[in-house]
Amino acid sequence: MIDFVANYSEEARQELVQHVKSHMSEKRFKHVLGVEKAAMQLAKDNGVSVEKASIAALTHDYAKERSQADFFAVIDSEGLDPDLKEWSNAIWHGVVGAYLVERELGINDTDILHAIIVHTTGAAEMTPLDKVIYVADYIEPGRDFPGVNKARALAKENLDAAVAYETKQTLAFLIEKEARIYPKTIETYNRWVAQKQ
Repeated sequence: MIDFVANYSEEARQELVQHVKSHMSEKRFKHVLGVEKAAMQLAKDNGVSVEKASIAALTHDYAKERSQADFFAVIDSEGLDPDLKEWSNAIWHGVVGAYLVERELGINDTDILHAIIVHTTGAAEMTPLDKVIYVADYIEPGRDFPGVNKARALAKENLDAAVAYETKQTLAFLIEKEARIYPKTIETYNRWVAQKQ
């Protein structure tokens, strides 16, 4: 297997794309390519490694369509917080996905793996790559929901402002649905939204 991080070429990208594509539906794969496009532009605009942005974007949903049994097996075998089992795929697929990306694809770059882990919940402390993937997942070209154009405009101007906007909108959506809110999402809100006021 190619060392995707050290030798990231078009050939390596194509091999990674084939690995990723084989683990998801066509609809999910189209989303992943959209996230890659958005992430690479955000990376260029913000002085972040475009190669790492591409790899993280292509692999961010690698585990999204795995079975609950697969998720639970990784949670148990890797000694992850057992409380994860009380949540859903929306939370699992980032945390567990990073382990599967490392184990199955041989990608062990900590920046990339951390960006995968936090791409759904955000985090109080986020690296520039974390922010790129978090925002790219929200604004990729296939997304169409109220506020996405504002998020895209903010992302062009200020990545931190886009993180804050996305976090605020996501939390408002979850509250409106009366959904349980993962504690890390609240930590993200407190750091990126509430602290700014």
